[in-house]
Amino acid sequence: MAYRARSVLSIRPFRRLWGVTYLCSMSDWLSLLALSGLANKLTEDYKTQSFAFAGVVLTQLLPGLLFAPLGGLFADRFDRRKVMALADIGRFGLLLSIAVVGSPWWLFAGNFLVGCCSLLWIPSKDAAVPNLLRRPDQVETANQLGLVMTYGISVISGAGLYALITGVSNNLNLSFDDTGLGIVKVILILNAAFYLTSSLLIWTRIPELSRRAAAPAAAAEVPAVATGATTPTPRTGFLAMVRDAGRFVRSTPLVRGLLIGMLGAMASAGALVGSAQAYALSLRGGDSTFGLLFVALFVGLVSGMTGSPKLVRRLPRNRLFGIAIVVAGLSQLMLALSPHPIVSLPFVLLLGACAGAAFLTGVTIIGTEVDDSVRGRINAIYQSMMKIVLAGAMALTPLLVGLVRPHHITLFGRDMLVDGTRPVLLGAGVLAALVGVVAYRQMDDRRSESILSDLVSAVRGKPRRSSGLLIAIEGNAHLDTSVQAKRLAEWLGSADREVLLATDPVLDDAKLRAVLSGAQLSSARAHALVAAAVRADLVEREIRPALDRGALVVMERFVDSPLAHLSAAADLDPAEVEGLADWATARLRPSLTILLDRDPAKLPPRFGNADHHWHVQGVLADMAAADPDRYVVVDGDGTPEEVAARVSAAVYVALTTRGVTGLDRETPRTPVEAG
Repeated sequence: MAYRARSVLSIRPFRRLWGVTYLCSMSDWLSLLALSGLANKLTEDYKTQSFAFAGVVLTQLLPGLLFAPLGGLFADRFDRRKVMALADIGRFGLLLSIAVVGSPWWLFAGNFLVGCCSLLWIPSKDAAVPNLLRRPDQVETANQLGLVMTYGISVISGAGLYALITGVSNNLNLSFDDTGLGIVKVILILNAAFYLTSSLLIWTRIPELSRRAAAPAAAAEVPAVATGATTPTPRTGFLAMVRDAGRFVRSTPLVRGLLIGMLGAMASAGALVGSAQAYALSLRGGDSTFGLLFVALFVGLVSGMTGSPKLVRRLPRNRLFGIAIVVAGLSQLMLALSPHPIVSLPFVLLLGACAGAAFLTGVTIIGTEVDDSVRGRINAIYQSMMKIVLAGAMALTPLLVGLVRPHHITLFGRDMLVDGTRPVLLGAGVLAALVGVVAYRQMDDRRSESILSDLVSAVRGKPRRSSGLLIAIEGNAHLDTSVQAKRLAEWLGSADREVLLATDPVLDDAKLRAVLSGAQLSSARAHALVAAAVRADLVEREIRPALDRGALVVMERFVDSPLAHLSAAADLDPAEVEGLADWATARLRPSLTILLDRDPAKLPPRFGNADHHWHVQGVLADMAAADPDRYVVVDGDGTPEEVAARVSAAVYVALTTRGVTGLDRETPRTPVEAG
């Protein structure tokens, strides 16, 4: 975890955004305390004062409950840096006006508007984070750092600063008036200055927030994307963007399952929080048990958020999300049946861990699997539904608990109080478990890999097996492999799985020579090292994440062709070059390699020396003969259409024998065969 955190924090734009997040989150907690203190001092009636804190919390959360999708629309429609900077300026002006006006009504109205500004700021920040990182696998670590900052360091800093200012002012008698309003207004003005500082930092120091992810070149050719749905076409109108987001959710099983699972998880969590105090009394534990239950829940949340990245190495995120919700529901069932706090505490801990893992996994899925053009809206929908369901469940739970009259039973010789909390927790647990199963079925794309085998591997600590397939197109000339890889990806695009055409511009010999000459590297070993570095980056950045998602990855000249060319051109030891390739790719090898067997004598003169190509073709033929289970040799002579038909037929046979579905259509034929 420490290494991953350092690698993410080494990215300057993200590090600056993380610092701005700290400043704004600390200001959020500080304003909550300061506005609660101001509301308490501006009212004289005892009953009104007792609702001061709740009123401040409610007016700040209300915009998120009512208008949360609006923040996502702004994040996808406008420059995110401008939205965040203007939102901070708005919070600066509103807090300053609350301190100046000093009216209880404007306090709550202004706080509501501050919440509206936060509503715009948060989705833009969340949607921009993946674009600041180097690799998709860093999104999870970035989300962890953000959660630690928002709900850990910032809470301590905000509460500590408030206690420090109020404590020093009381001890030194630094009161600006007799009512004590002066020092609270000073805190509000200081808080407003924090937001203004954040706005200036965002505008001047983090221009990368305006960055948008570029759509891959293959996206227009292969309609399947990571989430299983076509990327929405950018629209300019707000209503059109709302319709696009709704269509995207409906047509994308991954996102649809994510939202369904979140509904069940938040309803279950709201039932637990809303009934926690009464549940502690039913355990005959009182306030001490209530405190222990909350400590166990918090420790579980932290454990789940910090431990889920390790589980992701053994379980895919889409499966981990559904499984976590199901286990959380089963844990809540056990809480409903628990007769003693000693029995309840481990299940509360497990429930918190599952909730933390599910929350972090859901946020990471949105950051890595959802296209940048719609990410802000999906983030906003996710956050708003979470708040609405959680608040609704917390409000409804006391009413449901009150419908059941408490009565006593004897269980294992111990008197047990059965009140309304038991059926409520039981129903919430059943709901969470059922919804978790639905979410799992919606999101799971590894039907050929049983969940039992994944769970056994996770328990044993083994890395999870990839469910994707890597198909390599190897051959003597890069023009042939490039054309056939593209045609194969187009043909596979109709399958019921994601298809990725992994392209690498540095694999072009001319461009690779340009890189080497620009770095003033001319030796054959330097050439081999640069090529290995290129492949290592491509494998880590594109190929492995796609394979983990269950995609079909088509790659031209993955390892074999470059290895053959290097050994022929520079007289390098093939074993050494192959060892370097193994290290660069972490021994990743294609599930299927299509070798284009073309007569070197028929290659055009521009492809280089004929003797060199005879040598390369001989090396490739020896590789295919040594591993016939992985290689399929295809005649590479003929028109591109004829060769593509042969390649498609060979891949069709190979994939159907491996149980790949979605290819149950007529085997492609060459134009001669079709005639």
